Amino acid sequence: MATKKVAGTRIALVDAYIAKSAPFAQPILTELREVIHEGAPGVTEEMKWSRPFFVYQGVILANLSSFKAHCSFGLWGEDIATRLRADGVASSEGMGSFGKIISIDELPSRSKLVAYVKDAARKIATGERTKAWSRPKVAKAEAEVPEALAAALKKNKVAAKKFEKMTPGCRREYCQWIAEAKQDATRERRAAQAVDWIAEGKNRNWKYESK
Repeated sequence: MATKKVAGTRIALVDAYIAKSAPFAQPILTELREVIHEGAPGVTEEMKWSRPFFVYQGVILANLSSFKAHCSFGLWGEDIATRLRADGVASSEGMGSFGKIISIDELPSRSKLVAYVKDAARKIATGERTKAWSRPKVAKAEAEVPEALAAALKKNKVAAKKFEKMTPGCRREYCQWIAEAKQDATRERRAAQAVDWIAEGKNRNWKYESK
């Protein structure tokens, strides 16, 4: 006897989210949405923190996000995170499992993505993953503060205090942005801009977090 296929739930809010995203992001989000539904029949859509989330049997399975210059695709669960790292496709850049996505071609094949979603869903179906709001946390080394930023922070006590209170990830984004500059003048300019933003309590990518 054939197993009855359970249809997932799609909501208009996710349609609207995709429609309002940048033109480059719309086909990426549409494709990933289809991948999630194919890999986890019965998944339901919800909007949490102003972005699409996909819930499977009451547990968060995945989420999508769209920014001005990239998209992100997150699969939740330590087991799937371990598999992605083992396969060499995981990325710590950005807030998703696969880093900052600007083209669907940057991702593994559709069949591979569907397989990842199936694996993550299976962990939920078997009861191996039951925490609805758990996200795996990977400890990272504290970023080395570039000399230009360190010097600029010494001249601005407000920024220095706020920098210390930032999360390691926020500090790392500022440090990497400045350190990757090839010329001293560029590093100095970025450090000055960073201090202004830090003093205002802004993250490095605050412009892209408006949605």
